[in-house]
Amino acid sequence: MADIKEECRRIFSNNRRKVRDLQYTVPSPSAYPYQWLWDSCFHAIILVHFKTGDAKKEILSLLSKQFQNGMIPHMIYWKKYKKTNFPRIKWGKEETSTITQPPMLAFAVWQIFQKEKDKLFLRSVYPHLYHFYRYLLTERDPHENHLIGIMNSDESGEDNSPRFDLPLGLPPVQTLKENIKRRLKLVAQNIECKFDAPFCMRNFFWVKDISFNSIMVANLAFLAKLAGELGNSEDAAYFIKVAEDISSAMRQFMREDGVFYSTYGEEYKKIKVKTWAIFAPLFAKILKPQEAKQLVNRHLLNKKEFWTNFPIPTTSLDEPSFDPQGYWRGPTWIATNWFVYKGLLNYGFRDIAEEIKKSSTGLIQKSGFREYFNPQTGEGLGAENFTWGGLVIDMDGFGTINE
Repeated sequence: MADIKEECRRIFSNNRRKVRDLQYTVPSPSAYPYQWLWDSCFHAIILVHFKTGDAKKEILSLLSKQFQNGMIPHMIYWKKYKKTNFPRIKWGKEETSTITQPPMLAFAVWQIFQKEKDKLFLRSVYPHLYHFYRYLLTERDPHENHLIGIMNSDESGEDNSPRFDLPLGLPPVQTLKENIKRRLKLVAQNIECKFDAPFCMRNFFWVKDISFNSIMVANLAFLAKLAGELGNSEDAAYFIKVAEDISSAMRQFMREDGVFYSTYGEEYKKIKVKTWAIFAPLFAKILKPQEAKQLVNRHLLNKKEFWTNFPIPTTSLDEPSFDPQGYWRGPTWIATNWFVYKGLLNYGFRDIAEEIKKSSTGLIQKSGFREYFNPQTGEGLGAENFTWGGLVIDMDGFGTINE
């Protein structure tokens, strides 16, 4: 782990960028030369283990581009890069995208606050967090059924996951080119409807995603803690209440045979595709202990589904869409392993969590800080010098997400 920490420190130093008085980290200089929302939340969580000041700067750079309605964009184009293969997508705005990403901000800020108890920093960022989560609770839940909707698969952070094939009108077996073409069409449709979330979701793409909502529930709990630290008891009570509402709605609309599935459309049709996201409710403590045990035994430890040589594949082996090298359609990612690791600890599955940690660490030792990995061979795939691998440092120990 000492060698991994040193290599992680080097990568974060090389991937650090500054614009005026702001500082952020790019996930990979050659492949991803911009700033992303949930990437920066991961970066902050990792940076807390090195230098808290850098973690704070990562968050502040994100918040500097918050929209008037409270939304925080999932991409910020701080600079123009000529030597990159990453496309500069036209989102309708010059400097940012006009969609968001999984709301990991409250968790990241809580981790920072735990390190130094800096209430001055907390007071400066809390209004931004309040308005971001309020935006999601209102604009992304137009029917007030207590489930947060996304209007583009990219908002899940898992752009081409097979969870979104059905609402995108794509078959289980497809090329990445076909998937990108369909998602770019959706961006054009979003621009046409002026990114009015309720209208865009109703007419083009409306998914209530299981991982997005699980992450929302977990982060609302931390947002309530942050509000409490500032003496905002009414805010704290409100965020606890809406977290409970979302948890109940997830049980009502998403659960079937012990598994939570994403849904789509106004009728909340279930998307019965098994991806790593079926374990996301563990992260948010939504399951009862017996339900968690059943989920882990039936699916996570099932060698025909998720318990591969290098778990956890992002798509179950028995799904027609499974591809061990297919971006979000099969490979193992360190970030999704981190979510499952934290979730397992919530329910006392320490031995299994330890296996996930060892496997994640082993992937980096074997193939380096790569973007994702073949779950069967451990081969490193995608971008190099990719920051997410640093999350194994946050797996070092047995701290639950409350600590």
